[in-house]
Amino acid sequence: MYIDGSYGEGGGQILRTAVALSVLTKKPVEIDNIRANRPNPGIKPQHYTAMKSIEELCDGESEGLEIGSSHLKFIPGEIKSGKYKFDIGTAGSITLVFQACLLSAVKAHEPITMRVVGGTDVKWSPSWDYFTYVFLQLLQKMGIMVNVQLIKRGYYPKGGGEAVLTINPSKEILPLHLEKQREFSAVDGIIHSANLPGHISTRMKHAAIKMLLKKNLKATIKIEETQSLSPGTGITLWTKSNDATLGSTNLGEMGIPAEKIGEDAASQILQDIEIGATIDIHAFDQILPYFAIAQKKGLTCVVREISNHARTNMWLVKQFFDVDFKLEKFGNATIVSVN
Repeated sequence: MYIDGSYGEGGGQILRTAVALSVLTKKPVEIDNIRANRPNPGIKPQHYTAMKSIEELCDGESEGLEIGSSHLKFIPGEIKSGKYKFDIGTAGSITLVFQACLLSAVKAHEPITMRVVGGTDVKWSPSWDYFTYVFLQLLQKMGIMVNVQLIKRGYYPKGGGEAVLTINPSKEILPLHLEKQREFSAVDGIIHSANLPGHISTRMKHAAIKMLLKKNLKATIKIEETQSLSPGTGITLWTKSNDATLGSTNLGEMGIPAEKIGEDAASQILQDIEIGATIDIHAFDQILPYFAIAQKKGLTCVVREISNHARTNMWLVKQFFDVDFKLEKFGNATIVSVN
């Protein structure tokens, strides 16, 4: 199967998801123009580690798998259980490596444990807490059982973070039915900080809570202070109903006040609640492939916005599965039906 890596947003998502779905469907894949729409095209260290991890997990064969390569051929094998360890070698995202490997091995018949060294909270990827408290919570609702352990945080540029993922066999992958607006009354969160003054986390926390309280949302936000090879900070918020989870995340940046980091994270989750969303923009994008492999169809959800990332992912999923995504306006949001 040929995949044009420059399609749509043309980023690393196409590479990671295409190879993972290649393993799931047992269809060899050839990907060209890898990350063609990025300032520095080609395979980066985190993509390389994700591909090498998948290759080892399934005894696959690849051609063109090297840093900087824009073309890859991949022939999948059979998923093997066991314990694995991988080192990205930079602050490349651990969560993106985990997501790619989890998707490829979601139908494994025996447990698989992976330990990965790299960045836990870095730009352009799910933060560790978002991955744990939003993405994996949604997968659990679909019957996918995963255990995770954070060993230590890792930030740009040195990384050095470490985490463990265990993929357990799933009896059945179920659809989500999230077409109706839910009630959300409380928000939980974590602020993580390494090698920085304590007042930064405190200011971030107070700003987020102040904004949430204006909308009568009770907020419980913990501060986690630690040491890391590089300084870093960020905030992740999430809110739950009985079967839905909304989340938001924001990393600290030099020159941006801590108050703004907290306010922006709170604003994102408030926008989703106020518009009637039942899944947030980023979780929708990340969970799309699982909608296609659910063993019962008919999934529906409400999303505030369909990102270019998500549109690209829908296109890619349709290359591997006979599935249709129906988009309907719902006020200022969109109802997505998957059949």
